[in-house]
Amino acid sequence: MIQLDSINWVQLDEVVRHEMKQAYRLMPLKPGLEAEVMRVELSDQLYVLKIWNKESRPDIGKQYELLSALAQSGVRVSRPYGWGMDQHQNQVLLMSYDGVPVTWLDRHILSRMAQTLHEIHQYSVNVTDHREELEANLPRYDFVDYFFPQAAEHEDIYPIVHDLMKRVQIRQEHLIHGDYNLGNMVEMNGEYTIIDWTNGQYGDPRYDAAWSVFLIRIYNGEEWSHFYQTELQAVSNHMLDEESAFEALAWLRWVLLSRGGGVPRDAEVTRRVLNIAAHNPYLHASLL
Repeated sequence: MIQLDSINWVQLDEVVRHEMKQAYRLMPLKPGLEAEVMRVELSDQLYVLKIWNKESRPDIGKQYELLSALAQSGVRVSRPYGWGMDQHQNQVLLMSYDGVPVTWLDRHILSRMAQTLHEIHQYSVNVTDHREELEANLPRYDFVDYFFPQAAEHEDIYPIVHDLMKRVQIRQEHLIHGDYNLGNMVEMNGEYTIIDWTNGQYGDPRYDAAWSVFLIRIYNGEEWSHFYQTELQAVSNHMLDEESAFEALAWLRWVLLSRGGGVPRDAEVTRRVLNIAAHNPYLHASLL
């Protein structure tokens, strides 16, 4: 197991550096697709240590700066305390511990999710004090290359993605989370925090919203997703246009991830995915 004193810290909060001289405890948490995650108990304080020891190699220095700017601006994200490299040259990020993933749903939670996502999308518009940090640390990727990196290898899917890109004009003018879902929302003492900003970038809020609605729909059901979608439309003043096209893009991305075994899938999820295809003019069920 990794030891905190074996990490080569590039940046580290001085109070935390001092606390690390005392005894601490590491407890494994559920890992993500990209990284190992540990809870750190240090001087009666709780932290999260994330270790990118899998295939993904994001720029954690920039993620640290982005989280710092977001946290200082009042966006509900985990506060970063340090980042560096472990003895195997894996990037690590130390953050505040902000609770456990939300595993239940009600209208209040979905309303909060919708409002928080809108606040994220508006951050890059409203921010003033941390404009330079945002510009320096928020990347702007090619949409297809980033969200559909293997699409060209799938002859049944790539032409549809290509056609959809002609129908919608991607607007990369706002901060997006890139993977906004219940699993990336944690709760502690009634406060909700958005975690896992590996995919944070300048992007299109319509896609960010569509992916989020799609995941609620296939994993939690039609009723919840309809309420959530309505809430998103209300807080965004009905600016989330091209819903069918972006729903199709979210569907196609999930199918690609599913083919690689990267997403949970059972009979009920499959039924819901097929139902979306049956009612979306850009899709057909044979792609699943």
